[in-house]
Amino acid sequence: MRFEVTAPEAGERLDVVLAARLGVSRSRAVARLATGAVRLDGVAGRKQDRVQAGQWVEVAAPAALAPVAAPPLPPVRYRDEHLLVVAKPAGLVVHPGHGHAGDTLVDALHAAGIPLAPSDDPDRPGIVHRLDRDTSGLLVVASTPAAAAGLVGALRRREVRRRYLALVAGVPRDARGRIEAPIGRDPRDRTRFAVVADGREATTRYRVLATGRAPGLAADAGAVALLACGLETGRTHQLRVHLTRLGTPIVGDPAYGPRPALAAALGLTRPFLHAAALGFRHPVTGARVAVTEPLPPELATALERAGLAVPPPEQVA
Repeated sequence: MRFEVTAPEAGERLDVVLAARLGVSRSRAVARLATGAVRLDGVAGRKQDRVQAGQWVEVAAPAALAPVAAPPLPPVRYRDEHLLVVAKPAGLVVHPGHGHAGDTLVDALHAAGIPLAPSDDPDRPGIVHRLDRDTSGLLVVASTPAAAAGLVGALRRREVRRRYLALVAGVPRDARGRIEAPIGRDPRDRTRFAVVADGREATTRYRVLATGRAPGLAADAGAVALLACGLETGRTHQLRVHLTRLGTPIVGDPAYGPRPALAAALGLTRPFLHAAALGFRHPVTGARVAVTEPLPPELATALERAGLAVPPPEQVA
């Protein structure tokens, strides 16, 4: 494909223009740029390039990819004609993006014939909030436009109750607390997020449920705490960033304060973070929806190794 930049497009970023011309999401356009398949006046284009009228953009045809079978549909904990709540397993990406196409939750929902509300981003139909790939637990998905609009509004007004269980390295100084710290891209590593002065407002509440110790480690190195955490905002990596800021990073998290010896002692190969409870007023019917999800076996086993019991749902919700 080859096209000339028009006057109305002048000054726009290359990834924005490319997404519009190809009819794909911006993340897909960025992925094409990352492969070197896009040239701007004969030079490899970068997503941040500002285009000028009269420049030529050449896009090489993508290499044929082997078809990927959609993953199985995760357990559905609640469903009606407007929305559903699924229990996402760790390892499942929520929606297509760079490096993931055909193997996401959205693909599983499509394959199961579940209707999804249209979205401004064609890669994210029905998706109103997300969980990280390696986070397990509850996620609500919209099937109708009315549900999508209502859920987005409720999230913005902080009316959706989201509760997580997190096992952290060390023990917070205070048994309960509120973390208010803005989050944005880490200026030293753009693949991570951090507390930055010009970041977006972010608020987390936490409560210590129990403390324990990993076997085979010294007292300081093996100390852990099980926290119940509530999100008031929903920034990317919010709990991971805020709990690291607190000085108690999530056990098993390779990106934020990794402590491999502690994770190994507890048998963890992914972050101990689980979306355990979800509550909201149904955006169409007005009925109260409240769902809880037990810890998956690998997280329950890690608690047992630390000498901790799995908390009952009422302690989390």
